[in-house]
Amino acid sequence: MSENKTQKLIDSIKEKGKTLEAEMSFFDHIDVLRKHLLRVVAVVLVLTIGAFYFTDFIFNEIIMGPKNPDFWTYRMMCSLVENYPSIFGPEFCITKIDAKIINTQMAGQFTLQLNSCVMVGIILGIPYLLFEVWLFVKPALHEHERKSASGFVIFASSLFFLGIMFGYYLICPLSINFLTNFTVSPDIENTFTIDSYLSSVMTLTLGAGIIFQLPVIIYILSKLGVMTPAFMRASRRYATVLILIVAAVVTPTADPYTMLIVAAPLFLLYELSIYISAAIEKKKNKEIFGTTTPSA
Repeated sequence: MSENKTQKLIDSIKEKGKTLEAEMSFFDHIDVLRKHLLRVVAVVLVLTIGAFYFTDFIFNEIIMGPKNPDFWTYRMMCSLVENYPSIFGPEFCITKIDAKIINTQMAGQFTLQLNSCVMVGIILGIPYLLFEVWLFVKPALHEHERKSASGFVIFASSLFFLGIMFGYYLICPLSINFLTNFTVSPDIENTFTIDSYLSSVMTLTLGAGIIFQLPVIIYILSKLGVMTPAFMRASRRYATVLILIVAAVVTPTADPYTMLIVAAPLFLLYELSIYISAAIEKKKNKEIFGTTTPSA
């Protein structure tokens, strides 16, 4: 009887030891993650401080750019009207953005400068953030998984900056032009606060950068077995409607050409995501069944 009690005590101690070991392992991972995040914060802080040196260029040329009629996007739109008048009507050429931007807070302009530099630091720091994420996840991957995901940082960063450019040069100016000229009544004058303007520019630009991460998200979900190419192909018609709705909301203009210009990259992203998911499924089937399709 005493031997059974002794054995139970030993087993209990062993089980407790395993639990403590697992807890220590968990907290070790948390500590490693904390170090990765601290390095990311340090890099973003350095980039933010560096952005203060270019404050005039960042504010006048980048942030206020979409409000300027001489902005690259508006000049290209007018060029299309000039070269293809049968396709693009004169309303497609934007030569004036009639909007007044004001500051209503005592520390508003200082806060504007600070927020602008922080956002620039975050955007420029995204590749390093992805690199630290890769360093954190890498030890948990098998050798073949590391090789297949070796270009993750470059691929995800490239998509992010493509999205940033797409949002800044296309979605942002078209939306600002519409919103600044839209009136419910001629008796109401459009006057915007600088906080509202900055928030719109940042939201539209960063939003596009995040949307362009769709292939990366599909890659991860396909690796986990959550997403399949068959499901995405079957849902293509619904995705098409959703993309057109998003394009119509983001660029609420009268002509269909603008909406299609915005929707085209989103369609390409969806098709690229299907291709990525299919490639992953093909590789899985080859590893399991020895062929590209499962055996009957």
